[in-house]
Amino acid sequence: VILTPAAEKGSGMLAKARELAEKHGWFLCHQFENEANADVHSRTTAEEILADFGADGLDYWVTGTGTGGTLKGVARVLKAKSPKTRVIACEPDNSQLLAGGQAQPFLADGSPAESHPGFRPHLMQGWSPDFVPKLAYDAITGGMVDQFMPIRGADALRFARELAQKEGIFCGISAGATFAGAIEIAKTAPKGAKILAMLPDTGERYLSTPLFDGISETMTDEEMEIAASTPRFRFDVTASPAPAAAAPAQAKPEAVAFVEDAINDKSQPVVMFALEWCEFCWSLRRLLADFGIPYRSVDLDSVEYQKDDRGGDIRLALRHKTGAPTIPQVFVGGKHIGGCTETFDAFNAGELQKLLAANSVSFDKSKTADAYSFLPKWLHPR
Repeated sequence: VILTPAAEKGSGMLAKARELAEKHGWFLCHQFENEANADVHSRTTAEEILADFGADGLDYWVTGTGTGGTLKGVARVLKAKSPKTRVIACEPDNSQLLAGGQAQPFLADGSPAESHPGFRPHLMQGWSPDFVPKLAYDAITGGMVDQFMPIRGADALRFARELAQKEGIFCGISAGATFAGAIEIAKTAPKGAKILAMLPDTGERYLSTPLFDGISETMTDEEMEIAASTPRFRFDVTASPAPAAAAPAQAKPEAVAFVEDAINDKSQPVVMFALEWCEFCWSLRRLLADFGIPYRSVDLDSVEYQKDDRGGDIRLALRHKTGAPTIPQVFVGGKHIGGCTETFDAFNAGELQKLLAANSVSFDKSKTADAYSFLPKWLHPR
């Protein structure tokens, strides 16, 4: 992701892309003026709409405008094959470039020559850059748009949230804005009219935007209260002890030998018994990689250890060795450090570094970090 100054807006983004393409010989898509953008929607999206509604079966088609490819590509087909369908183009109410009537200058290749004077910052990411795209300009000047619909940012947020909460449709802010436009059309449309709103994005792209304002990344007080309503498996108190488990079965001699050989292998002093996709194992891997610490990972759930449950046998031998049933388990130079928490604590106290040095394990001594920062956010202590 290459960031450009916010003050330069979308036109600055395009200018930077053009510079980079010219300097490095990269392919520039020109998606705001590339006819292939509109053509694919004429061949696919528009034909799908016609197949679903039939000729003259759709009364209103409501869409937002980003590059203009969907607008031009679909609208021209509907005008030709379903002429009664009214095309509604939505845009932010505080940045109405399409309906504003002010001219947009273009370069010879169809790209915008400059920022549009009517642009104002708005909430609908993906909509309405600070210029009128050539593809959208073609749709407007070609008489393909029947009505422009200004949308309030607050309505875009409200409908995006309500679509998720009431309909299970997890969309973004611009999709919420398009739906707001469809609702507005429905207020005056004849009874029984068929209205199609295009909702092309997903809410996962908007986690850092106002769409998720007030939604906690961790459990809320209400959720903590629900969690506390039963005695076990809670973050706020030590859980009641589980019923005593039966003593583990006797480990197989070959599994015991494997563990001893692995932890005493002087060519690889650092060994971690792990699971391939465990968050705690991956957090430890991130710490070791960040400080350049070479290590061996014995991934007990990997294909290599699945035959005849060899990984389970090794895990049982490891439990007999350490007394710990959990994974990961880390050893340095034959000395048992412990699981993820114990290893992080040893690192933060400097004990792990001393043990690495004593076993001639090289690592980056110039760096510092809190080991717990390598945990994913959802695993950080509350």
